[in-house]
Amino acid sequence: MTKTVVALGNFDGMHMGHTAVLSKALNADGFIPCALLFTEHSEKTLKGAAPPMLMTDSERRCFIAEKGFRIEEVSFNSICNFSPEEFVDEILCKKLNAGAVVCGYNYRFGRKAAGDSQLLSELCRERNIDCYIVSKVSVDGADVSSTAIRKLIENGEIRLANRMLGRFFGYTAPVIHGDRRGSQWGFPTANQLLPDGFVMPKFGVYATIVTVNGKQYRGVTNIGKRPTVGTDIVLSETNILGFEDDIYGQNVDIRLIDFIRPERKFSSFSELAQQIKADTAKAEGCEAEYV
Repeated sequence: MTKTVVALGNFDGMHMGHTAVLSKALNADGFIPCALLFTEHSEKTLKGAAPPMLMTDSERRCFIAEKGFRIEEVSFNSICNFSPEEFVDEILCKKLNAGAVVCGYNYRFGRKAAGDSQLLSELCRERNIDCYIVSKVSVDGADVSSTAIRKLIENGEIRLANRMLGRFFGYTAPVIHGDRRGSQWGFPTANQLLPDGFVMPKFGVYATIVTVNGKQYRGVTNIGKRPTVGTDIVLSETNILGFEDDIYGQNVDIRLIDFIRPERKFSSFSELAQQIKADTAKAEGCEAEYV
């Protein structure tokens, strides 16, 4: 039976560090590429709550599968008390038939995170398993991590967050009905709720790339509670430039490319409409790049 090369990690954000691990695994010739995923985030078991998501589970699965990996799942609850040796023997050897493994430099495993990447290398060597450790990945002098990216998104530093991700941050959600004020002002919007458990971007206006039915458009997206109107519901409202079709109920993909301004309360709707015109002009001039 052909052995696997197993990519190890939480893979909760699919950032540049994660993709470096996946790329290294794909370069291990002679093995079936396999990614080990947990059915629940390790922090949910260890700390009582999972961190905010940088992408949905379905999007994560598609991202990994499209790179050519077979996805193998294990319940973290079922292995969290394994010793490092038990994890290697029961999961890597018996369950996954590993001939090689790849992990990041800061990978931890086993009960109370007792094992690190160096111990994994030693245990693999004793079992004739190749072990590759991927070095730290940095962007603009800052270490890439899911925690760092969450903070950047929450602070509205979306361009640096995108560079750390190696992709545009965003979400896909169905379009819901709104109060149609935007249409009355000549700026119809696609209103969406962010996915449950998703990281919350800084409230404000963003230049975006919008994908509808496989076609891309530029957009202007406000994320927040619309203080001029007054609501307690956090909404994503996107004016899709050059698009007028009815898309209620359809899934629309929004990717944030730049932060334009914070959300604020305007003295009148006419003042808000003028600001929307200025936001649109600025969004049209934003370069869509994350490198």
